[in-house]
Amino acid sequence: MTEFFLNYYLMPFHMSVVALIVLSIAETIGIFIGLRPSHLVKKLTPEWLLHSPLLDVKFSKYLIFVFLLINFSFAGYFLELSFFALQHYFISPYYLFVPALVIDIFFTVFMIHCLDQVIKPKVIHTHTNLVGRLATISTGNARPGFSAQARVRDEFGQLYYVQVEPEYGELELQSQVLLISQKSNSHYLAKKISLSNNLFTPD
Repeated sequence: MTEFFLNYYLMPFHMSVVALIVLSIAETIGIFIGLRPSHLVKKLTPEWLLHSPLLDVKFSKYLIFVFLLINFSFAGYFLELSFFALQHYFISPYYLFVPALVIDIFFTVFMIHCLDQVIKPKVIHTHTNLVGRLATISTGNARPGFSAQARVRDEFGQLYYVQVEPEYGELELQSQVLLISQKSNSHYLAKKISLSNNLFTPD
């Protein structure tokens, strides 16, 4: 058992597991002392990455980093042990880093998508009238009778998440729509902005 944990060829993947354990302990302790690593990671992350459509999720972005560590370690162990089963010796981790990283990213994106689908959208109940403003579909597709979540900003730059549906047709994910009427506090009828409409495109 000791040889397994100290094996040079498995060391990068051991370090990934150790990092995961250390971050979990630090996050748990940080909840009680008010100094959480997730807040530090958020401050160090570039703004363009934080607002990337890929990271537009309904749960903490810190979990994405945790998923990356988990999947990288498991991918590395799987590749190393599979190679050992075939050749009866371990291969240098330098040759497995890229394949493990590809598998890591693939499964992380898959886990993000699945988790984002089952978490209830954060709908801000507000009396702010957002009719006439542009919004972007952020979760799912919408059609008459079936709404989707969209994000929209008011004149002060405040971000809201609302439910939108069209009068007819379908509103696809990431499409830009115009809020044309309000059905309830956070539910709007929307119309898709045509790509051929030059009114909302720069010269």
